[in-house]
Amino acid sequence: MTIDSREMILVLTNLPEAAVAKRLADALIIGRLAACVNILAGCTSVYRWEGSIESSTEVPMLIKTTRSAYARVEQEILAHHPYELPEIISVPVTAGLSAYLDWVAAETAAG
Repeated sequence: MTIDSREMILVLTNLPEAAVAKRLADALIIGRLAACVNILAGCTSVYRWEGSIESSTEVPMLIKTTRSAYARVEQEILAHHPYELPEIISVPVTAGLSAYLDWVAAETAAG
């Protein structure tokens, strides 16, 4: 079941706390919307929001999925995300280990 590497994407988002990130990761895996989700260590985000410079601690997530699952992944993130305007970014995977790409495709095929 070899997929074109252009079908795999990496979706990035940040959550305000680890427990919320874990619930989202579980929902994505249970729903077969992602093959793997990395919940990274907290980081400090600095950004401008409504005219003010803000700083907050966030928990970054790396979601391995396919382009065909993106719309459903986005909806799942929005359903779990407490922010008014969450970061949801999709990055195309242009190359990767063929067996890994196949695994991602297989894990998300039934989602």
